[in-house]
Amino acid sequence: MFNYDNDYRYSDRNEAGQILADKLMKYKGGPGIVLAIPRGGVPVGYVIAKELGFDLDIVLTKKIGHPLQSEYAIGAVSMTDRIVVPHPDVPDTYIEEETLRIRERLKQMYRDFNGDREPAKLTGKIAVLVDDGIATGNTIATIIDMVKKQSPAKTIIAVPVASRQAIDKLSAQVDEMICPLVPEFFTGVGAYYYDFQQTSDDEVKFFLNKFRSGDK
Repeated sequence: MFNYDNDYRYSDRNEAGQILADKLMKYKGGPGIVLAIPRGGVPVGYVIAKELGFDLDIVLTKKIGHPLQSEYAIGAVSMTDRIVVPHPDVPDTYIEEETLRIRERLKQMYRDFNGDREPAKLTGKIAVLVDDGIATGNTIATIIDMVKKQSPAKTIIAVPVASRQAIDKLSAQVDEMICPLVPEFFTGVGAYYYDFQQTSDDEVKFFLNKFRSGDK
């Protein structure tokens, strides 16, 4: 299931989506939905949803960065849930302030991407959580909890690349985890793509609108 070839790199997110779609073909045509994590997960999720005949929606979450090193995640926040890894040097007031700030940003993002569209119903569906890669797993762990509360028939994580740490953390929390590339020495998601340009908000809207217009 996993490829430990540290020299392999995806050409771009489109190729990564095609490879994941191939590994999910047993679910094609079923009652499924791809829940893509903006921004980078949306181009990947678009390909998967198109190939499998699934619905496509976004699921929003943002990491809580350490106050002294913002890139280091100490937790994650969704519009309804939160997960925090305790750090003795991080005050509770910081966590609460960041939670409120991030949650407001997520609500604005949802409106920007989806307008007045209601969030997708997941009950009884195959829910496939998609991102362009996973480093720590803290962010997607929040999403798993949120998704499971809606009683999907099956919860699957499908990502092109992830750290062994993330695989070990997340595999037991879902029904299936698909990840073609788990490097022995993980150096960051972008290192496993030739083209890893940042996905813009406009690109997220483009893929969502293209999918929903039926122009696939």
